[in-house]
Amino acid sequence: MALKLWASSAANALRTSCSGARTAFPAFSISRCFSSAIDGLKYTSSHEWVKHEGSVATIGITDHAQGHLGEVVFVELPESGVAVAKGGSFGAVESVKATSDVNSPVSGEVVEVNAKLTETPGLINTSPYEDGWMIKVKPSDPSELNSLMGCKEYTKFCEEEDAH
Repeated sequence: MALKLWASSAANALRTSCSGARTAFPAFSISRCFSSAIDGLKYTSSHEWVKHEGSVATIGITDHAQGHLGEVVFVELPESGVAVAKGGSFGAVESVKATSDVNSPVSGEVVEVNAKLTETPGLINTSPYEDGWMIKVKPSDPSELNSLMGCKEYTKFCEEEDAH
């Protein structure tokens, strides 16, 4: 009985700490607590996310990607005004484990760069979907977003990829 009560308390504590860590988003199941995907975003198979609002698409790397990279120590980003192509590299993320190119999920012009990442690249680890965004793009062809994965598809993709 005491073990069952402890397990229940531990599960509730994990659930609370998980949902409390990201107050802007809904609570996640315990199995998804530390590698999450967010409804309303689109995802690529190379683990970038995009949030399209009005005429701007905000882009970053996913929680899944930052988890595999480990502690991010340096971020290379383009300057505003640069053109990016869907699937083309626009920058790089360097971690204690590896350096990875970051690809654009959509073609267009970079209209804003997250300057905070220059001083605090770890924002990608602590807040990949909020403070850790990388660039904002004015898409030249918003229909390119239709070919990207939704939350459920991306979650399944990550589970299958991790199983191999």
